[in-house]
Amino acid sequence: MAEEIYELFKRALSTDYEDDTAWEAIHALRRIGTREVFEQAKELCRSSRPLNRARGVDVIAQLGKTVDHAHNSFPEESYSFIASFVQHETDPRPLASAVAALGHLENPLAIPLITNFSSHPDTEVRFDVAFALGCFPNDPISVRTLLVLMQDGDEDVRDWATFGLGVLGNASSEKICEALLKGLRDSSEDVREEAMVGLSKRRDQRVLPSLLTALANPTISDRIIEAAYLMLGMESKREGWTGVDYASALTKQVPR
Repeated sequence: MAEEIYELFKRALSTDYEDDTAWEAIHALRRIGTREVFEQAKELCRSSRPLNRARGVDVIAQLGKTVDHAHNSFPEESYSFIASFVQHETDPRPLASAVAALGHLENPLAIPLITNFSSHPDTEVRFDVAFALGCFPNDPISVRTLLVLMQDGDEDVRDWATFGLGVLGNASSEKICEALLKGLRDSSEDVREEAMVGLSKRRDQRVLPSLLTALANPTISDRIIEAAYLMLGMESKREGWTGVDYASALTKQVPR
């Protein structure tokens, strides 16, 4: 096992952060999830090389998590280590990984640490702030910060902030709904569709004109279907229904 772990860490240290082979090695190390993997990942986090530190954090973030095991192998130790790491890291790549890790670790104590980076100049860091806060979408601090990130200059940040607050979260207020309504006019199709789902989840009838228009398109995304069935109060999509069927049912909800 020690040799296997050594080889996996070696493969993980690719020169390209997005390298598929490196990520396959990281996923394998997470599945092993032993104390030996944890200690070696922590050593990587002390490297002088930013990529190595990012890889170490990425392993710790979901160490031991599988379909059958939903939690980190060493939750308290992992949180303590990453919480300290994120307060001292300055390079954007490992910092972004650490912010995302705080979301994966699911400890609500992390929320103030995460929000500290909501206005970071690096897009990847702000993106991972949006992701991480989506792991705590109903917390008041998360709500306030995600509302700000929904106005971010980067469309991927806006998309994840809208998804986190509007779709993952259950909080509802006029301020939230107004932000989602604004999202319906966003330049990004992803943001517009996430906003539609968020408004439909809250049964806000102001989404109906946009939703009915989307249902009339030749190609209808899964998110539009999700928005339609949520607006109708359904728990899941109706088997065999087309956009026409959803539009017909929704039209009956339009105030006369």
